[in-house]
Amino acid sequence: MSSPTTNGIRHRPAKINPDTDEDLALPLLQDDKLAKALLDRPKYVTYGLDTNTYALLGLTILAAIVRLYRIGTPTSVVFDEVHFGGFASKYIKGKFFMDVHPPLGKLLLAAAGTLAGFNGDFDFKEIGKDYLEPKVPYIAMRLLPGILGVFLVPIAYITMRNCGFSNVSSILSSVLLMFENAFATQSRLILLDSILVFFIGLSTMMWTDFLSNQDEPFQFTWWYPLVMTGISLGLALSVKWIGLFVIAAVGFSTIMNLWELLGDVKRVSWIKFTQHFLARALCLIVIPLSIYAALFQVHFMVLINNGSGNGFMSPEFQSTLKGNAIADTFKEVAFGSRIILRHSGTNGGYLHSHKLFYPSGSKQQQITCYPFRDENNDWIIKPMLENANGTWQEKVVSEFQRIKHGDVVRLEHFNTKKHLHSHDIRPSVTDNKDHNEVSAYGSPGFLGDTNDHWRIEIPNHDPKDPFVNAMQTKFRLIHQNTGCKLFSHNVKLPEWGSGQQEVTCIKGGRLTHILWRIEGNNHPDLPEISTKVNYARPGFWGKFFELNKKMWTINNGLTGSHPFDSRPSSWPGLRRGISFWTDRKEGGTGQVYLIGNPFVWWLGTMSCVLFTFAFGIYLILFKRQVHVITNWYLHSATRKIGFLFLTWFLHYAPFFLMGRQ
Repeated sequence: MSSPTTNGIRHRPAKINPDTDEDLALPLLQDDKLAKALLDRPKYVTYGLDTNTYALLGLTILAAIVRLYRIGTPTSVVFDEVHFGGFASKYIKGKFFMDVHPPLGKLLLAAAGTLAGFNGDFDFKEIGKDYLEPKVPYIAMRLLPGILGVFLVPIAYITMRNCGFSNVSSILSSVLLMFENAFATQSRLILLDSILVFFIGLSTMMWTDFLSNQDEPFQFTWWYPLVMTGISLGLALSVKWIGLFVIAAVGFSTIMNLWELLGDVKRVSWIKFTQHFLARALCLIVIPLSIYAALFQVHFMVLINNGSGNGFMSPEFQSTLKGNAIADTFKEVAFGSRIILRHSGTNGGYLHSHKLFYPSGSKQQQITCYPFRDENNDWIIKPMLENANGTWQEKVVSEFQRIKHGDVVRLEHFNTKKHLHSHDIRPSVTDNKDHNEVSAYGSPGFLGDTNDHWRIEIPNHDPKDPFVNAMQTKFRLIHQNTGCKLFSHNVKLPEWGSGQQEVTCIKGGRLTHILWRIEGNNHPDLPEISTKVNYARPGFWGKFFELNKKMWTINNGLTGSHPFDSRPSSWPGLRRGISFWTDRKEGGTGQVYLIGNPFVWWLGTMSCVLFTFAFGIYLILFKRQVHVITNWYLHSATRKIGFLFLTWFLHYAPFFLMGRQ
């Protein structure tokens, strides 16, 4: 027998099924009046069609008024609309950018703007920038999170009904959510939060629906909420990685659900249990991950052009974008070649020098990594110096001689004619004994000295093919006199170094940070018909994993404090808010300030504390065989109410472990 439905709400069993749940009726209390009453209740409690219809309709209309009324105010950029409106503009223009969040929320905002006629010319670059004069369809873009914020209210109602609460309790919960100030504020702006919370709420609603349809497995009423839970989880994860928390909540609940089935030896055979396990794995693992990956494919299909995010990605990734500056170059590298060296371990860019000098140490000309192409990145490969009869002179190379593993070279800076140089002097920034300074040393007509000698070393080189090929070969530059390796890392020089990335010569060093490769190569003796190469373009999975790894790295690096920082210890008591926007016009007094509704916030905090306390007391009494409630009621509370509490806990506690807020 399937549960009756009303307006899409399946009304749940209100009594124990004596054929399946007899073990939950607390055998020790068979004479207890409450247990008998529970066993004798009608199998289903149904509510009138009009009751649920009117409740949902009334809640939705009231939520629309609260969340959408005057959504066009303020008429200028508010708080993080700077970021997410700007990302929407870049989607519309197809310009690649970097953000620490997955693409779905930003794609939806861009789609809303596109449908409203937005061409992406407005840049959202500062809070308070006017929307009206450039005719930005900002209201249409705000309507997307606004409408999802409206739908969150009926979702809360249905979730409470799924958990077996009365109509009145479900309406009350929805009203409290409706008038929660923080949710209302976030749902009225071009932000990701309302979109994220909507999909988290949808996941919770569909999972509680699934938990209420366990009597007839593998029927439509069982499959539908399970599949929809997986879809909702995938969508939540694709807005922000915070979606992992609701996935964890559903995951714990799934383990408990499967544990119950494992103990039901009368009805669930090993074959049936395997079917249950595979169904949940398909819907709760495969479907969410497939949606997450598919949305990154959409992301790559939309962002096809060179953009501000290029510098974060590898040259292989950049080569897939239209308009990138990485042109084909000659493959064969030889003495006399004019080359451009790219650092392989970071995205700091190219080995670079300019007519600026270190303020300390040798006070010689600076060597840096610079992320953009210019002539100060160009170097000439020169042969080593030889001592002939007490006189140092350049080794003679009479023909086109390719560079190979083990060759000792000098690198002459094309513009200043100084040589790449190192010596036993500490760098100006990374001042420790493991690092030597790297400088540009010499002058036109001066050959230099042996501190300009660098040995080419190709890791795991093939003796049959020891040559350095442009784009394709990663190699180390070993300082011949000291044995240190040319190195760079994500450390920026101060103002005297124009904020460019530091280059040193390190005695140890991570392999990735001491590898270089040649991105540009030209030689006067190479005919135009010579073989040219470019970076191997990665496929979808290569780009997918590289981008997600970079998102993770950047996100972990965002640990500094900022004016809007808040710690989780301050949240339960609502001790502070965030100023989103202030009217900058003369005489203006308007302000948007994000803070929760104290009544709703404190009531929610008290409820969580009381639930924890009451449940703990019950477990102690139960251990002492003092039975105050039936096993059936305990089972119901653990399965549904406990799931809601677990979901809250998993969306709160992890923030204590995070550096970024």
